[in-house]
Order: sequence, then C-alpha cells, then structure tokens
Amino acid sequence: MSSKVELSVIAPVYNEAENLKELVTQTVSALRPTGIQFEIILVDDGSTDGSQEVLRVLAQEVPELKCIIFRRNFGQSAAMTAGFQHSQGEVVVSMDGDLQNDPADIPRLVEKLKEGYDLVSGWRRNRKDPFLSRKLPSLLANRLIAWSTGVRLHDYGCSLKAYTGELARNLLLYGELHRFIPVLANLYGARIAEVEVNHRPRRMGRSKYGIGRTYRVLLDLFLMLFFQKFATRPLQFFGLTGGGLFLAGFTIESYLSFIKLFRHQDIGGRPLLLLGALCIITGIMLFGIGLLAELVIRTYYEGSGKRIYSVREIIQ
Repeated sequence: MSSKVELSVIAPVYNEAENLKELVTQTVSALRPTGIQFEIILVDDGSTDGSQEVLRVLAQEVPELKCIIFRRNFGQSAAMTAGFQHSQGEVVVSMDGDLQNDPADIPRLVEKLKEGYDLVSGWRRNRKDPFLSRKLPSLLANRLIAWSTGVRLHDYGCSLKAYTGELARNLLLYGELHRFIPVLANLYGARIAEVEVNHRPRRMGRSKYGIGRTYRVLLDLFLMLFFQKFATRPLQFFGLTGGGLFLAGFTIESYLSFIKLFRHQDIGGRPLLLLGALCIITGIMLFGIGLLAELVIRTYYEGSGKRIYSVREIIQ
C-alpha cells in the first residue's frame, strides 16, 4: 500500500465477531476497484465475544486493515475519536460495524465531498429497523435536533459519514456526542451535505441501542445548544439567568417590605417571602458560577493554545 493514504474508513466495533470478516470483505470489495489508496481502521471497544481474536487474524490477511484494541469499553464516541486520531487519509469515512451500513455507498459519499463540502452525512431514508423501538424515537429526535440547532438534516443517527481529514481529526468526541457530529462540525464552520444511503437489516449479532437512551440524547442536546450559543461566553448565560432571578427576588422582597412598613401587615408566614429570598440567593450563585465558567474557558483556550475561530483559507 502506498505511503500516501487517500481514504481512511473507520468503524467502531463492540461484540461484532460474527460480522467482522464480512465487513472487511465488503469494504475491500467496494474500494479496491476505485483505485483509491485506502486504509480500514477497526476500533474494538472492549469486546468480550472473541472479536479481538478475529481482528488479529484479519489484520494478517488484509494489508489495508489496521486494528485498535481498547483495554475496556469506553463507548462509541471514544472509539470514533481514536479512529479519527489514528487516521491518515485526506478523506475519512465513518460507519457502523454491524453491516447495516453498506460499504458500497462510500464512493458516492466521497464524490459528494469533493464538491466542496467538509462533511457529507448519510440519510437512511428506508431504514430497516423496528418502528416503535428505533425508527419512531429517531424520527422525533432528528426533528427536535434540526429545529433547535438549525442544522437541517434528516438523519443525525446515521454513522455513515464522509469528512475531510482536517475536520475529522479536529473533532473531539466524548460522552455520547457522536450523535451530534453535524452540530459539532457546524460549530467548526463546516459545509455540510446529506446523501441517501442504503440501510440493511441486522443479520447477525445483537443491537446495542434501544429506546432507553432517549433521555441521554435530550441531555446531550442541551449541551449542544449551550455549546452553540455560550461556549466562549458562559457568563452571559449564567449572568442573564441569575440576573433575572435576582431581579425577580428583589421585586418580591421590595413588595413585601412595602406592605410590612406602610400597611403594617404580617409577612412572616407568607411563602412569597421564602420564594423571594430563594430567587435572590440562586441569582447570586448563578452569577458566581458564570464568573468561574469564564475563568475556566479562558484557562482552557489560553493554556491549550486552541483558538476560538477556524480559518478555511488565507488569500494573499
């Protein structure tokens, strides 16, 4: 294989021993005829079903294959980040390791990327999954995310995506933020497109996802919204919220003081007195949190050398 890798294909795998050989075979069959110099990076996320042994055998048989073995299960976001950081390709493609994504779609995503996009996301328009447990929650989540973030895509959950190498290696995923890669890319200033892709029913192995992750998606969505609007100015979020609560509490307490001093009414047993005090205290605390968050943000950017902007090109 040439030292210059044009395309890196990354797939996190977790207990997919039955699918691994077919996954590698189909990917190689889809890419070798194109003449593209490529690598396949499979990241084993602490599998316990013998996947690691299968990967070691495959790595001996397929020269394009590179395997990364985690010491334990760290999650899909960590596995994708490891794949991105170890990739060498000018273009990077991510996909699932369960054979529901079709490797034959990879060349189409790469061609679309060459039109000037930084990220091309797959759209599983005819998704082959159970409706109530997978398709319905995904449909609702996709619409909510698109509406709240302004990044208009039909399918955020599709792992089959093509990226420029620069974008992929600058994405830092943690927790379960792999579902929000288009939003993170949008924060980076990426041009994003969407392409319909084939989706196949799972034939072997067991799905690792279900309706139980809905609440975690909502929490991550709130985090993404915070990143979009206040990542570099947290004091505005905490300060505005805290200021509003402080003003409300001050107004309540002023009203109660007025009726106590001028109308001589008893206010000691009124719940409104406690509410006003709570608003004032909470407002002061939020303002303090905002100041601490500002210090943390400044320390992060100045200490790590990261910039708060992203340059696409310099014209001289």
